[in-house]
Amino acid sequence: MPSLPERVVIDACVLYPTVLRQCVLAVAALGLFTPLWSDRILEECARATVKLGATVKLGAGAAARARAELALLRARWPAAGVAPDPQVQAALHLPDPDDTHVLATALVGRADLILTLNLRDFPPRVLAPHGVRALDPDRFLLGLAADHRAAIAAAIGAVHAEAERLSGQPQPLRALLKRAGLPKLGKLLEHDDA
Repeated sequence: MPSLPERVVIDACVLYPTVLRQCVLAVAALGLFTPLWSDRILEECARATVKLGATVKLGAGAAARARAELALLRARWPAAGVAPDPQVQAALHLPDPDDTHVLATALVGRADLILTLNLRDFPPRVLAPHGVRALDPDRFLLGLAADHRAAIAAAIGAVHAEAERLSGQPQPLRALLKRAGLPKLGKLLEHDDA
């Protein structure tokens, strides 16, 4: 009997860079894992999008874009939303107390994994007693590619094609994935793209 796909809480730092989010969710759409998040994680993502938009002079457009992206995420993944229990969260301790809501989301959502770029904020010794681990997206997707390389290559290829379409210019796959925080996956798939 095949095992069920892992339940994965996606931290805000993985959701707000567009290409990284699109790559991760393209792989989730293959059914290789079940994405989870809380409203607070999505709000952190929206704040980061607005902050980034201010630095590139998008102004009020950044806030509207962030809200639209959140609405699309919620519509595409309606079962991904988890409401963490405040009592569970209050009992948790992490190096950065502002991240306890992410671990609480994982516990309430019965997640196996937290996907984050901030691994030092989720030490294995703290997560292990809860049956949760943390991985960065590059390592996670690389691990999935070991068994599903063709499907992941196709999903990432679609993200790549969309990035080129939106930018109006060629984007080498490896460079695009490196900028998105997926350098090892980019190196692996570079040959598939040739």
